Amino acid sequence: MDPVYALRDASPTPFWLDDARRPAPAPALVGPTDCDLLVVGGGYSGLWTALIAKERDPSADVVVIEAGEVGAAASGRNGGFCEASLTHGLGNGIARWPHEIGRLERLGRENLRAIEETIARHGIDCDWERTGSLVVATEPYQVEGLKEEAEAAARHGTEVSLLDEAAVRAEIDSPTFLGGLWNKDGVAMVNPARLAWGLKRACQELDVRVYEHTPGTALTEDGARIAVTTPYGRVRARRVALATNAYPSLLRRHRPYTVPVYDYALMTEPLTDDQLAAVGWRNRQGFADCANRFHYVRLSADNRVLWGGFDAVYQFGGGVRAERDRRPETFATLARHFFEAFPQLAGVRFGHAWGGAIDASTRFCVFFDTSHRGRVAYAAGYTGLGVGATRFGAEVMLDLLAGERTERTSLEMVRRKPLPFPPEPVRSVGIGITQWSLARADAREGRRNLWLRALDRAGLGFDS
Repeated sequence: MDPVYALRDASPTPFWLDDARRPAPAPALVGPTDCDLLVVGGGYSGLWTALIAKERDPSADVVVIEAGEVGAAASGRNGGFCEASLTHGLGNGIARWPHEIGRLERLGRENLRAIEETIARHGIDCDWERTGSLVVATEPYQVEGLKEEAEAAARHGTEVSLLDEAAVRAEIDSPTFLGGLWNKDGVAMVNPARLAWGLKRACQELDVRVYEHTPGTALTEDGARIAVTTPYGRVRARRVALATNAYPSLLRRHRPYTVPVYDYALMTEPLTDDQLAAVGWRNRQGFADCANRFHYVRLSADNRVLWGGFDAVYQFGGGVRAERDRRPETFATLARHFFEAFPQLAGVRFGHAWGGAIDASTRFCVFFDTSHRGRVAYAAGYTGLGVGATRFGAEVMLDLLAGERTERTSLEMVRRKPLPFPPEPVRSVGIGITQWSLARADAREGRRNLWLRALDRAGLGFDS
């Protein structure tokens, strides 16, 4: 049977958001208000900023405005991989900040531990599992690359286990797996929407004022304060943290530094005990493969398989549009790849198929900026690794707004921005050539062509 038939009953709603425990939205802001800190954006980046601001200073008056509903965008649509890495992987960090990578790795581990402690302290029920994750080789040439990654990880204090074909298939049994690298402690699996909803509740319990269905439409100076206009009101704040990520920044000069890249995922129906036994997966790790166009895969709490990635789709002119959340051709490709990886699961159906926008930057990870003489701070560009790194980003934004020099703000990663994306139509042409080149590299044992090598030297990239 054609694998596409497994999609016939798939709901377009993101699985994590299709939840009876989804909280009712907070009311919209109506009328003017003043506060100490305004956070624009109610995803992870904004929620962590608000929560940590109140923990630092319980007397601070903190307001969060969210254009839609908390967790409904990237924070509720992702794969739920909460990683210690702040740099989109050790290799990217070494390439960009070789002299800081030891500090960045340590700060990442501390950040992951702080997330775990916050979840426990506030009683957030989000299916947190510190299972670690696997990187798997599915082509012979990738096996040697795993050995090099293991050696680099050991040099920088990360404990990993290098697995041969038999060992990796003893963990997760796919005939496509030829080897693996298991990071046992640096990654947790989480229900991403419930994490966002739990952070919202924690903020409200600390008297953060949260307003949903309240987009910020303009940002201006108003004497000693910054004013943000909304459809029904206006907020005047001493400090503003912009946490809109894939959505256009209220500051136009920030917009060239990110592009919205669409990523897609499928979720199966729950596996039966026999189906799960056929795959193994007793340790419940997430995994991703080594290709440039990679898949990311994990189990949910009720033993569904999330299968996402591969296509990273940029549309001419950018922009975030609801109609782009569905892409049947990508769903069909993902379904075929799923059954190639797990032929023993023939007959399993997909219950959900969805997409969403990632805030991609040219260096694959977060960058920072300030404006209005330090009264406005900005973090964006997480490039698909924001579940964990957004908490670190929140700490940095608050340090910057306080005018404090900390270990975080002294990092070159924080002090320097990436190269911006070029304007259209050059942007679309460049991204298109890059996508073609990455696919070609996957088909040619990882060999990067002149275009990709030139981008590497220039510090430019395009990734999901």
